[in-house]
Amino acid sequence: MAESSSRREDPTSSTGMRTDTDSNSDVVDFLINLDDYQLFQFTKFYRDRLEQAIEEGVDGVSSLLTYKRHFSGQEHRKVTELVEKGKRAECSKLLINLVMEKGSLARRVMWESFMNMRHGVPKLDKILKEVQNFGSDSYCLIDTSRGLDDVPDCDKVIFAIGIMNIKCRFENFLANCSLKRDIQEMIWYRYAQQKHKEALRKENEKLSVNTIFIKEEVKIFQLVDRYVELTIISNSRDRTFQEHELLARGRHHEEWREKHLRKELEKIRTDQLFQRSFSQRKSISGGSAAVTGVPGIGKTTMVQKIVYDWATGKIYQKFQFVFCFKFRDLNIFNCKMSISKLVLNYYPYLCKSLENILKNPEGLLFIFDGLDEFRDSIDFADNRRNTDAQSMCTDPDFQCEVSDIVYSLIQHKLLPGCSVLVTSRPTALHFLEKAEISVWAEILGFVGDERKRYFNKFFEDQALAAAVFKHVEENETLYTMCYNPSYCWILGLSLGPFFAQRDKKKQQVPKTITQLYSYYIYNILKNHGRDIESPRDVLLKLGKMAFEGVSEKKIVFRNCDLIAYDLQPCQFISGFLMEILERKESAQNAVYTFPHLTIQEFVAALAKFLTPDPEDMLKLLKHAHSMEDGRFEIFLRFVAGLSSPQAVWLLEKLLGRFTHQTTCQVIDWVKETVEEHIQQAKHEAGKRNLLNTLHYLFESQNKALAQSTVGSMEVLTFEGLRLTPVDCAVLKHAITLCNAIKELHLTDCYIQGEGIQRLGPVLQKCLVLSIQGNNIGDSGVTRLSMALRNPDCKIQNLRLDNNGLTSACAEEFACALRTNKSIKCLSMRNNHLGDSGMKQLAIALRNPDCKIQELGMDKNGLTESCVDDLASALDSNQSLTHLNLNKNNLGASGMKILSMVLGNPNCQMQKLQMENNGLTDMGNKYHYSAIGANYSLMELNLDNNKLGDSGVQLLFAALANPSCKIQKLHLWNNGLTDSCVGDLSSALSVNQSLILLNLGNNKLEDSGMKLLSEALRNRDSKIQELRLWNTHLTDSCAEDLASVLSTNQSLMVLNLGKNKLGDSGVQRLSMALKGSHCKLQELQLSNVGITDCCIEDLTSALSTMGSLTDLSLGSNGFTDKSVPQLRHFILTCNSLKQIRLTWNQFSLTGENELKSLHGFRQYLSVIV
Repeated sequence: MAESSSRREDPTSSTGMRTDTDSNSDVVDFLINLDDYQLFQFTKFYRDRLEQAIEEGVDGVSSLLTYKRHFSGQEHRKVTELVEKGKRAECSKLLINLVMEKGSLARRVMWESFMNMRHGVPKLDKILKEVQNFGSDSYCLIDTSRGLDDVPDCDKVIFAIGIMNIKCRFENFLANCSLKRDIQEMIWYRYAQQKHKEALRKENEKLSVNTIFIKEEVKIFQLVDRYVELTIISNSRDRTFQEHELLARGRHHEEWREKHLRKELEKIRTDQLFQRSFSQRKSISGGSAAVTGVPGIGKTTMVQKIVYDWATGKIYQKFQFVFCFKFRDLNIFNCKMSISKLVLNYYPYLCKSLENILKNPEGLLFIFDGLDEFRDSIDFADNRRNTDAQSMCTDPDFQCEVSDIVYSLIQHKLLPGCSVLVTSRPTALHFLEKAEISVWAEILGFVGDERKRYFNKFFEDQALAAAVFKHVEENETLYTMCYNPSYCWILGLSLGPFFAQRDKKKQQVPKTITQLYSYYIYNILKNHGRDIESPRDVLLKLGKMAFEGVSEKKIVFRNCDLIAYDLQPCQFISGFLMEILERKESAQNAVYTFPHLTIQEFVAALAKFLTPDPEDMLKLLKHAHSMEDGRFEIFLRFVAGLSSPQAVWLLEKLLGRFTHQTTCQVIDWVKETVEEHIQQAKHEAGKRNLLNTLHYLFESQNKALAQSTVGSMEVLTFEGLRLTPVDCAVLKHAITLCNAIKELHLTDCYIQGEGIQRLGPVLQKCLVLSIQGNNIGDSGVTRLSMALRNPDCKIQNLRLDNNGLTSACAEEFACALRTNKSIKCLSMRNNHLGDSGMKQLAIALRNPDCKIQELGMDKNGLTESCVDDLASALDSNQSLTHLNLNKNNLGASGMKILSMVLGNPNCQMQKLQMENNGLTDMGNKYHYSAIGANYSLMELNLDNNKLGDSGVQLLFAALANPSCKIQKLHLWNNGLTDSCVGDLSSALSVNQSLILLNLGNNKLEDSGMKLLSEALRNRDSKIQELRLWNTHLTDSCAEDLASVLSTNQSLMVLNLGKNKLGDSGVQRLSMALKGSHCKLQELQLSNVGITDCCIEDLTSALSTMGSLTDLSLGSNGFTDKSVPQLRHFILTCNSLKQIRLTWNQFSLTGENELKSLHGFRQYLSVIV
């Protein structure tokens, strides 16, 4: 309800404020000459006295304000109701509170009514006579009296007159003495600085903490005694959210905590916020810092500590003055003002020195706390602010909107060189996206033992502190909340009374978050419920207001908000409402906030169960659940939780029965939502939605509901979705009630060791368990081993890739494997087990009861030191069929594995992978003859080694053995040349098993291709897939390739990429393809040096093939000239599913023409 600040548009500023009484003329003239800010200060000065003076005529003032449309009808009724009840003192206080919220026009109307009623109200008449007597000096008197907060209101005028006289004498002394002007200014400056520090020290040295007890509603502590250092990280996180900010930040907290403990995350102290080492922008002097944190994390307390430490000389002594403002207080200013007036409004004792103070901006620090609570938006991307004269605030005395002042300070347009600190919830960070912010930081909250330290400080009784913390630590959902100080406060208030009484039963201790908050509200009702006639009615009204706040992302409420929901602001003199909704006195007015955002959300949810005639609850829940920014997510969890009898039985004792219809609707909605999201959990959004619905089930604690919805689930997949320990606890709850679960996929969910601890008891139920990429560490494997040793363990496929495992966990894990009889597939790729870890696993493999069939150990730092142990294990093992040892460093000794494994007549090995192991030609005939004689081996991967021609000659000879069953042979990048191709060709001419041959990245050249083509032309050739990428072929071998394509009936995949075939070579291949019986399905011709010249021949030939599904023509020289032929080919080749055309020379138009065909047919992919 902000109003215009221009007095020329104010109808009451001239004739509108004239009255019929001549005695008012001086007062009228004085008020007319006050600008909006001065009128604001003038009203604030007389506020307390006016509240007493107008008690008898308050209804008349309200009538005039309502008539002039400054008050709503509801607000006027609230005032008259208080009058009728005889509560005139409360009524007058409410009226002036509302006027101060409304703005300058309302204030002028109020003073107009005062002049009309003065003769019948002696106290009011006395105030107006003072104004009349002092005339134009009245504002000077008011300005002088600012800062006399400790002086009784009735004596302020007398004190102010005295101070004016003293100042006058002191100024005369300074003017007449021999001191130079600069020395005089320095004296005032130093005096002001010391007074300012002392004022800030007194203002910030105390910390008030609410309790829920009648005897001690608020406890006062010394800040230094209560303050627990928070972990702040130098960080620039996402500034947009697709879920509730508390949940989004909670997902990152455990990652940051681990990184902080491993010293990977840079911690920033509060005294380092303006150090250049953390700055992301280069500036000569001054800077702006933004500190963000979720609700309740401690932003405001951190600001209080910064100001206190500066005032006591501990930090930031480079700043001569620190000015701190709360955005929620700045909301009251609905008139234009300057930075000078803004500072003096909060620090009036600086009036004499402010001009000199502002001359040195490098010595100034401005702190603005709570950007998310600011009603006005500050758009730093708005260029209007750089051109609009009304918004260009560059002069300390220029009057503009408060938002323009903040903008100009941060952007260094006003007082350039000063420093600015802004705090905000993550939800408002997007406003600062384009701001000149030098340092971004985020409050991480409590890390490690800081949680325990908080409880030790919270409770004077250390035994009680230990009991509460022990319960919290044992409850995964509650413990994970404790990174947030406000959560710790709620836990302390709720659980403290519980453990302080010996007659409490263990099973009644809150386990879910809903139960915790129910107990929190119950304690308030129990201690303060007698203060109000109908707590249920008040909670219902309060809950409706809370719900509106959740809907509109509003956390700060004013008197007019309370009145709109039929709540009496005067009720806050009682303990009941004061505990649920905190009243905070600002410099101008009172504002109301819930102690924490989650309490607001809980009260909003509670109200839905207190409504006598519930609205269509299902419609409301569906709307709330559909909000993509997640603003209702915690609200919905509370709604689901309040459908549980365990959560509400205590509340119902004091509030009466909850609405049964609402409870039934909530249960139906949860059931419907869970079933819906089970079907949609393929994409990230679907996975997150399913996870949220599992939280609903957990909060509801409804076993029958859970079993009817998730009881038959066979597969749960949350791959790529970051899960918190609380999420893992909720997931455990769901799996516990699911009897059909077969697969659990948690790849890249970052659950870490703590997540495994939460999930541990239910993991053995799954047949397939994928937890790779979670950094569970050795501690996680230790916890997992407990599940593997369980006789009921059903895990058959276990994937532990990329989890930071070392040899430290190997012994216990191997011990678990020796007793486990279910695991058939074990993958531990990309860890750090090393030789000692492999030796422990080898012991498990030698166990006759070992059932492992597939073992993945690639990239584990294995060397030749473990070869003997591994070979011995493989020699005795009768179950292993797949072994992956890629990307280790087994060296020449690695060939022993081949001989030991393959030479054993009982060997069951079907697939052996030894890529990139430093293997050389230092083998012997026995090693390779074992390959030839082996009946089980079907795939051998020796890519990226150093076998050379001599190393593969014996291998190729083994291929000629009729007993050889190898179907897939990988020899990529082994230093091969055309010298070995003759042996290969001879082997292929008789081999009846090989279907895949990868010779890529070897120097075979055209001569080698000629020899190879002889074998491929053989009608008995079984080769289906031939990979010749970068084998140094040219157009000279095109004839040989063409002959293969013309005659070979088995080849389905041909990779000729990165060879210099050129247009002539491809044209020759095209001729061979045309009219042949070639069955090629995949053809790779990327980077082969072809241009528009061959496109017609190529597409024409390929169009005749009915088998081609995948074609790659990337990194060539095609231009827009080829686009018509390519389009025709894509449109007419019905078998084609994918074509790659990247890195050619098409124009943007040509690219778009080709891209337009993407999806032309079902499954058709056109990549340009």
